[in-house]
Amino acid sequence: MFNNLTDRLEEVFKKLRGTGKLTEENIKESMREVRMALLEADVNFQVVKDFISQISDKAVGLEVTKTLSPGQQVIKIVHEGLVELLGGTTETIRLDGKQPVTIMMAGLQGSGKTTTSGKLAKMLKDKGRKPYLVPADIYRPAAIEQLQILGEQLNIPVHPSSTDMTPVDICRQALVAANEYGYDTLIIDTAGRLHVDEKLMDELKEIQNTVQLSEILFVADSMTGQDAVTVADKFNKDLEISGIVLTKMEGDARGGAALSIKSVTGKPIKFIGIGESLDALEVFHPDRIASRILGMGDVLTLIEKAEAVVDKKKAEQLAKKLRQSTFTLEDFLDQIQQIKKMGSLDQIMGMIPGISKLKQLKDAPKPDEKELAKTEAIIRSMTKKERKSYKIINASRRQRIAAGSGTTVTDVNRVIKSYSAMLKMMKKMRGKPGLVTGKKRRKMPKGMRK
Repeated sequence: MFNNLTDRLEEVFKKLRGTGKLTEENIKESMREVRMALLEADVNFQVVKDFISQISDKAVGLEVTKTLSPGQQVIKIVHEGLVELLGGTTETIRLDGKQPVTIMMAGLQGSGKTTTSGKLAKMLKDKGRKPYLVPADIYRPAAIEQLQILGEQLNIPVHPSSTDMTPVDICRQALVAANEYGYDTLIIDTAGRLHVDEKLMDELKEIQNTVQLSEILFVADSMTGQDAVTVADKFNKDLEISGIVLTKMEGDARGGAALSIKSVTGKPIKFIGIGESLDALEVFHPDRIASRILGMGDVLTLIEKAEAVVDKKKAEQLAKKLRQSTFTLEDFLDQIQQIKKMGSLDQIMGMIPGISKLKQLKDAPKPDEKELAKTEAIIRSMTKKERKSYKIINASRRQRIAAGSGTTVTDVNRVIKSYSAMLKMMKKMRGKPGLVTGKKRRKMPKGMRK
């Protein structure tokens, strides 16, 4: 997310950090480079112009404090400016008021409306809501079936729509069903087109006039950059949308849509899609995203992700196993699964503050998700006995494991070697002076005893 922009801004601020004193000249030079970085990230030209003007005015009139260096103060101003540009405050779905809450998903074909509808339903279900998915796209082949499959996977009810019904009738009947069966949140997946047309807008307006909507969320593919902003503006003028969902953010190396869309439409980004899995939807926090863009990480989101997937009881058991040297390959497999639930390795690393500044990590290859999947397959191909006692895995067993996991003996050897090295490292950590092992404490030298 925002990789290229983050790298460019990091280079700009690196020069500022070595500046002893801020002058109008070096501020002007820095802002010129920031401007170029934003334009290259496909941010709207007028948005960039206004942003740079505001930042420059604040930086020139800056009073130097003792706590921050001149360069740090400029970074602070840019961070504050980015937070405002991205919306200022976190805004999500309004769940109070008239029930059931009715959400209409709108957007062009291919933006990810149907999948996002499923992701949003899961997010709300996890928060204790009772969502009801409504397939109102009668035009795209298998659109209704796709939402029904998602509903089955998530164990969320889906309205029985059919292609011989009109979208308005589907929505009207779904609202009756929701009231009858106690569903408190309707998520309506509407049709899209390859481009904005009058027929599409008329249909969405008809739904809007028939069903009392709580929210109209515009779903946009962030990879399309300024096109997404232009289409969002058009939808907003015709429908008065309440918020925006940006999909495919995990692959958005430029970020122009995210940095432009609030300023152009006046509507907040409420959610971002960060992957294909059904839990890969995040609430959009402007301050946290601004921190990610500037390479400061995002500890709060990382903690939230960890809390959502980590079983506290299992974590305590794991800590005990680490202390007692009973951490097995079965436990290793469990940890791989926990990490996968948090998102891609690249995303997780991007949330760690300062990691983008480490040259050795920048030069190193990016985390390989395929290797993680390969390791998981290898451990799954082992018997329970082999996972508990890896030393019994001889040459013939390694050949069997390799064949069962679709890998090579070399791959199996690498996993076992990595696991063995990890156990040795843990043993060394326990043996360090000052650490308590069980009930015994390491003795201090005679000269230090009281």
